[in-house]
Order: sequence, then structure tokens, then C-alpha cells
Amino acid sequence: MIPNYNKVHNKFKLNNSNYTHQELNDVACSLIKEGKPFEKALGDFLADWLDSKDFIKTKTSGTTGKPKTIKIKKQAMVHSAIATGNYFDLKPGDKVLHCLPTEFIAGKMMLVRAIILGWQIDVVEPGTVLNFSTKKHYDFCAMIPMQVQGNFKRLGLIKKLIVGGAPMSPELIEQIQSLNTKVYATYGMTETITHIAVKQLNNFEKSTSTTDQELFYKTLPNVTISQDDRDCLVIEAPQLSKEIIMTNDVVKLHSETSFEWLGRIDNVINSGGIKFFPEQIEDKLKAKISNRFFITSEADEILGDRLILILEAESNTLPASVFESLEAYEKPKKIYAVSKFIETTSGKIQRLKTLSIIK
Repeated sequence: MIPNYNKVHNKFKLNNSNYTHQELNDVACSLIKEGKPFEKALGDFLADWLDSKDFIKTKTSGTTGKPKTIKIKKQAMVHSAIATGNYFDLKPGDKVLHCLPTEFIAGKMMLVRAIILGWQIDVVEPGTVLNFSTKKHYDFCAMIPMQVQGNFKRLGLIKKLIVGGAPMSPELIEQIQSLNTKVYATYGMTETITHIAVKQLNNFEKSTSTTDQELFYKTLPNVTISQDDRDCLVIEAPQLSKEIIMTNDVVKLHSETSFEWLGRIDNVINSGGIKFFPEQIEDKLKAKISNRFFITSEADEILGDRLILILEAESNTLPASVFESLEAYEKPKKIYAVSKFIETTSGKIQRLKTLSIIK
């Protein structure tokens, strides 16, 4: 039986305390009035979740177009919570750590999962380095890559960890191979109520092929995927959204339930009649460039657009050996240095805004 969104599971705990529906509403009011900024955001969402409306309003990240405010049905969020609980085999009474901003869908869904599935959730202030107890073990947590890096020595306290918001670097993926913690990359967006697909990153079964390990996202149940004429991912998830979701993510489908992410259609560069996905070139360079960087383009009289590399550094100097793994036409024609990239609250580099600094 699917629980209704207006129910609070009897095993739900928030920071070690049980609450009824009314008691949780009182907590929300208290947090809004007296809490720190992150607690106020927590209270705001709890108040929205517990009110009489059957939807919440939230902002999209821009994955499917320009950012906007949309309505999401609360019962659809319940379906999403159940799908996550089933996929990761999480049970009532499990202990989870919540360290994401509740202003965004990923943070909201951590609370919904706890309320609906009966988790014991500990909320800590979002940040790069988190203030959580080293004397407690957790069954589940969601982080962004910078939090994985900033709390690496304590990740062993978490059994299962999902990572979203931005791609993890090859170096960080290599680091997590030493962990007993099972780490997963997630694919999703606000419109899909967080992740609709998951890619395991470490602790593989011996029978799993290398290709499957490194490349493929596997969809959650009740999600159908296809491609449009741009080769971008199309998502049908009727329990989450009545509308078919058209993304701007170029993918390669490997089955009805698995796909490989190639890059963003809005990042594609046409240089001299050849199309380049910056993300694919970046993957070839990440192991050789210690600073953050990204590939983009600038106008060129002959090529139309030419590839350039933007480096987060004080100097734009890189040794020629860095580019040995690239084909001749993939090599950036120029390198620019920027002291600090402009980024979103989840750690994603804002490429266009950063590029405007050098223009």
C-alpha cells in the first residue's frame, strides 16, 4: 500500500526525536522564527509539506531549459521516496544524514524520504566540511562532490552514499575505491524529483564488466527512456510527472534501462564543421591537470568557433605533455586563467558567467 503524503511514519525521527504531524508542524514554526538560516529553510519546507495543499513550489536547476518555479505534486514526491528506498534497500528505522540545502529538491527529498519511509534523520548545516558525530554510523546520505572531498576521512561512517549536483573528478573516483562505503553517482533534475538513474562508482561485484562500471546509468523502476532527434535523453516517469521530460543531455542508449551520458547539448562546440562535447575532452585531461578547468569556445574567423581552455589559476601556463592524449583537432587553441570560477550553490561551474570574466 502506497502511503499518503499527509502521513508521518511512526518510526520517523528528526534529530533523535519522534514527532506527530502536528508536533512536526510546531517544530517547523519554531525553526522559521528562531533557527539559523539553514534551519529556517528546513522549517519553511516542513511547513509547506505539512500544509493542506497537494503540491509544493520549487525552482528548477535549468537542466531542461531556463530556471523557473514549478509545482510538484506531493504524492509524486512520495513515489520518488519509495523508489529510492526500494532501490537502495533502506528500511524504517534506518539512520540517515542530511547535509544538503533544503531550498533545493535534493535537500527537500531527503526529508520526504525520512518522513514517509520512517528514517531517523540527523540534520547538519550544509557546507564543505560537515559537523557530524564520528560516534554514529549512518545507513544513507546524499552529498555533492565537494562534500565528499571535504569529509573523506569520515565517509566510512556511511554505508551508502549518493553523489549528485556535479560530476565527480577522476581523482576523487579513484580515491573512493578504497572505501567500504558504497558510492553512487545519480542522474536527475528537479522535474524528475531528483534522481531517476544511478551509476555505481565503487565496490563492484566481480561479475560486473568494466564498461558497465564506468559508463552506464541504470534507471529506477517505472522509468522509461528514449532519445529525441537531437540525441538528447527523453524521460517518461508517470509516477513522478504527467509530462514527458525533454532534457538537454546528449546520451547513448545501451538498453531500455541504461544509458551513457555524453554531454550537454548547449555546451556542444562546432569548430571547423566538427562537433565537440567539452565534457569528453575534459575527461581526457582531468588526470593531468590538478587545477579546476573547463573546455569552451570563442569566435574564430576561420573555424567559426575555436576550442579554448579556462583554468582556475593565476597563470595560464600548462606543459605541452598535458595534451598528448588529445587528437590534434581536440587541442585547445588558447588557455585563459581565472583566479576563481563562478559556481552554483551545489558546486557546478557556471561556464558562461566564468567565461564573461575574461571577455
